[in-house]
Formats: sequence, structure tokens, C-alpha cells
Amino acid sequence: MMKKLAVTITLNLNVPDRWEVVSSAEGVDVLKTGEGEYLDLTFEPMVAKDIEAEWSNAVSDEFIDALFEMVELEEVSYELSPS
Repeated sequence: MMKKLAVTITLNLNVPDRWEVVSSAEGVDVLKTGEGEYLDLTFEPMVAKDIEAEWSNAVSDEFIDALFEMVELEEVSYELSPS
């Protein structure tokens, strides 16, 4: 038996004025940070052996593959505005 889990993550960042939202050839929005670098902020799983322990993104390829298979929809949108 499976159940649905909905996770909503909102990030508000103060970024340099030179950063801009650009679209890839496939129509995916990402952030252009300058100097030929781009940033895509997406889902990254963090794990720990104990809830009070240090968290890390050190997971096996099998775990991450299985987790990504569970994702039905991932929506990312970027909106730049004056601070």
C-alpha cells in the first residue's frame, strides 16, 4: 500500500544583482550566476542515522534512484524582484 506525500519548500535568497533567470533549450528555468556558471535549486535528500546527528547527502546510488522513482512531480520556479 502506498500513500501520497506532498512537500513544499520555499527559499527566499538575497542574491547579487548580476544573477538572472534564464531558460535552457528544453525550457527549464535556472539561475545564471555569472562567469559562465548556472545554478539549479532542486530536491536533494539529506539523511542521518539519528535524528539529532549530523545530516549528510551521502546516500547510495540505489537509494537515490529509488527515491527519484517515487517523485511524480517536481515544480521549481524562480522570481527575481528588487530587495
